Formats: sequence, C-alpha cells, structure tokens
Amino acid sequence: MPRPTPGLPSRDQILQFITTSDTPAGKREIARHFGLQGQEKISLKALLKDMADEGLIDSERGRAFHQMGGIPKVTVLRVTDITDEGVALAVPESWHGEGAIPQLRVKEQRGRKGPPLGVGDRLLARTEEAGRGWIAHPLKKLARGEEMVLGILHREGDRLWLKPVDKKERRELLVSDAGDADAGDLVLAQKAGRPPRITAKVVERLGDPFAPRSFSLVAIHKFEIPDVFPDAVIEEAGIVPRLDLGEGREDLRHLPVVAIDPVDARDHDDAIWATPDDDPANTGGFRAIVAIADVAFYVRPGSALDREAKKRGNSVYFPDRVVPMLPEALSADICSLKQNEDRAAMVCHLTVRADGNVSGWRFTRALVRIAANIAYEDAQAAIDALTPSPPLGGEGRGEGAVLEAPSGTSSPLPPLPTLSPASGGEGFDFALTETALKPLWACWALLAKARDRREPLDLDLPERRVVLDEMGRILSVAPRERLDAHRLVEDYMIAANVAAAKALEAKKAPVMYRDHEPPSREKLVALKDYLATFDLEFALGQVVRPSTFNHILTKIGERDERPQIMEQVLRTQTQAYYAPANTGHFGLALGSYAHFTSPIRRYADLLVHRSLVGAYGLEAGKPHLRGGGRADGVAPTTALTGEEAERMPALGELISKAERRAMEAERETIDRYVAAYLSQHVGDVLDTRITGVQSFGFFATVEGFGGDGLVPVSTLGTEYFRYDEKTHALIGEESGDAYTIGQRLKLRLVEANPVNGSLRFELVEGASHLPMRRGGPGKDRRPTGRRGRPANIRHRGGKR
Repeated sequence: MPRPTPGLPSRDQILQFITTSDTPAGKREIARHFGLQGQEKISLKALLKDMADEGLIDSERGRAFHQMGGIPKVTVLRVTDITDEGVALAVPESWHGEGAIPQLRVKEQRGRKGPPLGVGDRLLARTEEAGRGWIAHPLKKLARGEEMVLGILHREGDRLWLKPVDKKERRELLVSDAGDADAGDLVLAQKAGRPPRITAKVVERLGDPFAPRSFSLVAIHKFEIPDVFPDAVIEEAGIVPRLDLGEGREDLRHLPVVAIDPVDARDHDDAIWATPDDDPANTGGFRAIVAIADVAFYVRPGSALDREAKKRGNSVYFPDRVVPMLPEALSADICSLKQNEDRAAMVCHLTVRADGNVSGWRFTRALVRIAANIAYEDAQAAIDALTPSPPLGGEGRGEGAVLEAPSGTSSPLPPLPTLSPASGGEGFDFALTETALKPLWACWALLAKARDRREPLDLDLPERRVVLDEMGRILSVAPRERLDAHRLVEDYMIAANVAAAKALEAKKAPVMYRDHEPPSREKLVALKDYLATFDLEFALGQVVRPSTFNHILTKIGERDERPQIMEQVLRTQTQAYYAPANTGHFGLALGSYAHFTSPIRRYADLLVHRSLVGAYGLEAGKPHLRGGGRADGVAPTTALTGEEAERMPALGELISKAERRAMEAERETIDRYVAAYLSQHVGDVLDTRITGVQSFGFFATVEGFGGDGLVPVSTLGTEYFRYDEKTHALIGEESGDAYTIGQRLKLRLVEANPVNGSLRFELVEGASHLPMRRGGPGKDRRPTGRRGRPANIRHRGGKR
C-alpha cells in the first residue's frame, strides 16, 4: 500500500489499513503508516477509542487492533455465491456471531469498471441492515481470497463431485483437483469460478465421514471453532501452574467439600459444602460454601491465555471430545477440583435462613482439598439408601428448565439403556454420606422452598445423551436421567451466581450479567392466538411472569395437547445473553444474576471473578514461581482492568455470540450422531412427535431419541392443505384434519443422513393413527389418495 500524505486518516482509511496489513496493527504502526506527528498522534488515540466504542475495531491492551466480531459498519467480505440474476452474495471474512454466517447482498455501483465480482473475491465494504437482511456497499476490491467448503467426494463416471455437508448448500461442485483424496472422503475444499462453472479444489483430506469421532470434526470445521492452541498459549500454560499461590488465602482444606458432576465430566470447576448454622440468630438455618476453581489467578488480563480464552468464549462439548476454552494443563489439571488435591479456589460463603432465603454472603480466595469427586448417580444412591423421598422439582442448571426424560417408545428401536451408578473418581467413600451429603441435602431443602416461592419457569425439555464405546462407536442415544442430585447442585450454583451479582452491585463494580428478558409483545400475541385454538384464555394486559406460563401448563394437566402447548410456550421465550446492563433473568425469576460458577469453560465467569478480586481487595501478591525460576511475562494483576471495564458491552456481545455458535455446533453434532444411529432403522415405523410445521411440510422427532426429520406436504395425499400461521398447523381443506406441533403419530423412516444430520419420514398407509381434527368442511373425512402424489398448497404467512 502506498504511503499516504500526512494528516489524520479517516475511519475507512484506518479500517482498510488494519484489514490489509500483513502484521498486527497498533497505534504506533498506524501513526507510522500515515506519517502522523505530535498532536496528530494524540488525535489518533482519541479516534481509535471512538472507533472501539462504536464497535468498528477491537484492541488488545492498546496495541494490536483488529475488527470486532459480528457485522461491523465497515468490514472485509468474501463473495461466496452469485445468484441467477448476477447478484453477488458475500459473508464476513471473520465471523464469531450467532448461528450460521450471515449472507449479505452486494450492491455494486452502476457503471463500475472492471470484471464483475466472482466467488472467492474479497472486498472492503460498508454494511447496512435492510429489512430482514444486510446489504454491502463496496469500497474497494482486495486481493483475492479463498472460499472454503466442507463436503464429501463421490464419483460419477470419471469425474469427482463434492457434496457439501451443510443442509443449506444444495449445489454439488465439480472437483478440479482432488489431491490425494478419493470418493467417500470428507474434505475441505476451495471454491472458485462463477456460475455455472464453480469448481472445488481439495486443500485438506479429513478422512472417512462415517468413522467414529468424525461428526464433531465436521462441526469444528463448519463453525470455524478454534481447536488448536497457539504455541505461545501452550508455553504459558506450562508456566502458570508453577505460580506461588501467595499468602492470605483462607485455608478450608479441613472441610469435606465435595464436587458432584456427571460421570463423564472432563473438568470439575465447582464443589459444595454445608452445615447447620450454630448462630442463635439463624436458628434452623445453614452455612454453605460454593468453591469455584480460581481460574483468574492463572489466566491474567492481557496474557496469551487470556487472549485465546476470549477468542474462544467458552468450551464446546461434543459426545466424543471437548474443545476447551483453556489448555488441558489448566482445564483438566491445575484448575480442576480433583479429589485429594490442594487447589486454589474462589469461595462464596452463604448464610441460608430457615425459610430458604440467602441472608448474607462473602467472597474469599482460599485453599481447598476436595474430599471426593462424586457422580450424580452415586450421590443420589447414597441419599436414597438413607431417606427415600419424592423429587422436589427444580429448574435447569443456570437456565431454569426441567430436563426430564420423555415417555418411552413402542417403536422397534432397542430399549433405552439404564446406566449403572458411576464410580465417582477413585471410589465413593460412603462415610461422606453423613459428613457431606446429608447436610447438603438438608440445606438444599431450604433453598428449594425459596425457589418454589419464586416460581421460575418450569418446562419439561428432553436432553439427549450419546453413549459411545471406547472406540468412539455409537452404543445408544438416550435421554439423560433427571435426579434430585442435579437439582441440588443447580440450586447451590444459582445461589452463588446471585450472590456474585449482588456483591458487585454493592461495590458499584462492573458486572457481566446473564440477562434473560421477558417475551416480546409480538410473541405473546402469537401465543394468545395459539392458545385460543385450544379454548385457553391468555390475557395480554397482565404482568407476565414465569409463573404465568407455569399456570398455563398446570391448567392443561396431562391433556394430549400438553406437548405442543409446551413447545409453543418455549418458542415464546427470548434468548439469554451476556451484558453489563442488568435486565434481570426472567426464566429464573431473579432481579440480578451473573455467571460465577464455571470459569474453566466460560469467559463470562472469568470476568466476574476478576471484578470480585478488584472490588473486594482479593489480589494475590507479586507473581513468582514455586521452586525457583522467573515469572517474566506473567501479568501482575488478576483483577479486572480499566480497559476491560470500558469494553464490557463489546465483550458481552462477543461471548454471547461464541455461546450461540457452540450451542449450534453441539446441536448439529448430536443430530449427526442420532442420524447415524437411526440409519440402522431405515424402513421401520417409529413413534414420533411433530416439532415444527411449515407450508412445505412438517418436522417430527423420534420419541426418546430426538433428531428432526421432514415429512414433505407432497406425501400427505391429494387433498389440499393450507398452512395456518396462528395455529402452526397444516389443515386439510376438505377434511379439516390437521398436523400440528406436539402431535404424536407413527411414521416410517425413509432416510437418515449421518453427514448432515437430516432425517426424512413418510406417513404409514393403513396406520391406526389419525391427524388431529380442527373442524372445517368435510370434517368427518380423512386425507385419501395415492401417497407421494404432489399436493397443491395454500399458505397464510410463513415462508415456503
């Protein structure tokens, strides 16, 4: 790039320099490139701060600048497709946002000279939101880049073709260069050319797509999840475990603190303890401890570990592997609360009154020695052996949803396996039942009473668990069992999370809240219209609380319509997110809520820990290594820095998007495993439940296993079906029969594709099930005609 004339550059000029620079660009490099001197450098600093506040750029401790996640106002785009009308479609070259990468329509200037844009072209563009989409206005065409696609090779004659694994990619690509890959291989390829001559060049062979442990690899590549730690991060991860823990830590190693986790947990970042309170002012109450791994001590602001953790945002959990936020030297070792090992912890001390309310809290840095790592099943078995009792109920861990197993299936699928109790680390010491578990359960009984008075959102949501053998092969897909032990841990974690938020508020310190806003009026109106079809009233003028939805579900009891109404209530809720502005947590019915309990796997929790360190003077001493050696390069502070505090809004947005990316990757991977498992049952008639309805057909899931599959409307017979958006139903014009969300029916599985996780079903001729009756002309008739004959569709609203 030629050197510009001196003078303060514009925002666009700075962005162009940052995005085209071959090396990291900081204030010094920008000033040198634009020939700035004296007062101009001071003005540049102010301009860069404004650009960071506006979300145009991100800075790393004032040195290296790069573009923010999401869609900035000015950014680099890569052309991925050309429509039949010749319009270029592009995506951000760097994207860490929600779900799939957004696609922008490039609005090229009239009379523009030079060849039209093609797939793989890169451009610096100004972006704007238009209606439901985005438009890009090119500023400058950049050096050509690569458009990558993940797919499977197959041969037709003497040619190889690439079939993308993404269900949204409908076009197969002719392979121009396969390298050492062959038909059947999963590959990463580079797209080139313009329609109709777009080709693919294989750049990496990933192996057999149907081999064990391949399904998570597909998601890692598709969502561009960082899964390899840079050398600098690995090097630092080898040094920080040797940091001296310093003086002044509270010594809690004499307490029987226990960590209760899933049997297959790879890291242990929380442990709990409780005892009856001997304070006469708190008769019948308890003192409790929630000990959390002191990750902030090892991962310090501005360090290589910190930068990588911030980029990842969270750990991503797949059935066969974890892509951790932190290297294993920390996540699975020094920061993991392991049995009989001394560990640094950030501890929340809680005072629980007899009515279950938390009346006080304090935070300390401490040393703990975990008495046992106990599996949920073992903890529950130990308690049940003493005092069997009915479940107390509760909400999902940190999010307010009950995760109960769905009803069984009468399909020809094999029965769901019953897992034997877990071993619990090195073996569960049942002496801990008296000293640790019984007091924990007694204190939890009080917390549960307070939670029941609060009435958080209580939805039954199935959670699937893929069980693999030691070779990574699928043994089963089963719902996770929901135990009181799960609810107990959740309620302790929620209490600590609330305490962290309120403790920081008391000091007027920065808080990264976990916000969950009430449903929008638009969604409430849609729910009202939907409930009216079942003769259920829903007043829009009332103050909507979580209990409002709980009462709806209580009112319908165990009616057949319960599953579909519950699905619609769930769709009414908003997506939780991270932000420094408090809007409360609607689902948990809490006014202040933050995530404090999982800093190994969530960057948001790490920020909350740092803020607590600064607010309550919990800073450790100057860093030095145990056993000698220098701690050069280790940041002296473990508290939240001023720069981090200023950037909390941008950080909240980035980690919220990283969380949604992880959720989508995990969900898609589970779908692939489910499809692989069900591929053995193609042709079988299965018990299913409808999970979604569109004008082109409906989606159904296999009861007890999950995985959504399509039933095309063209296979429903010769009757006209219309899509009713209010009731989310396909309704027969003549019979009045309807297919709607939540409805159970038997379907034949005709296709299960493990590569993209898709299923396809069809109705069963002569099956005893009937569609639901919704009234209308000819309501005594049922759909007839030859299955598979296309039907004419009328739809009201929605998309085809």
